[in-house]
Amino acid sequence: MVEFDKVTSLMVRQKAGLFDFKEFYAFMYRWLTSEEYTVDEKEYTEKIKPHGKEIFIEWRARRRISDYFRFYLQVTISVLGMTDVEVAKGGGKFKLNRGEVRVDINVFLEKDYESRWETSPTAKFMRGVYDRYVIRGRILQYEIKLRDEAVNFSEQIKAYLALEARKFA
Repeated sequence: MVEFDKVTSLMVRQKAGLFDFKEFYAFMYRWLTSEEYTVDEKEYTEKIKPHGKEIFIEWRARRRISDYFRFYLQVTISVLGMTDVEVAKGGGKFKLNRGEVRVDINVFLEKDYESRWETSPTAKFMRGVYDRYVIRGRILQYEIKLRDEAVNFSEQIKAYLALEARKFA
């Protein structure tokens, strides 16, 4: 059976800022794929409310590290009160979106994702010994690397949103 070790949780939030939603979506997707993650979109919900659109997106991004380990990011994107706006800047008009953005990133180290150690009770016991004593150092190294990648991803999202807000302020 696959085992998930939760490494960290991160959140990025922007209140009522200007951004291009399509470009923001593409930016995050491109970042994950450039880091060799496979991204599956598990949910995309869009609701029209009186105060604007509400969008909820859930991604599951995985990257194979070895036959035993995979990096796993669960990314949830929520946009509240999104409205379309037209901004005049530098002699041109730009169609943008205004709304509150929140991105939650739950980070896991996935172990034995092919369930190779689940063939018998003895193999399952040996896996526990293997994890705790033989490769404990490698697990810690992967957790640090995964945490650093997730922090970098969240910082890139923050920087993108801040840049978009300043660009059209």
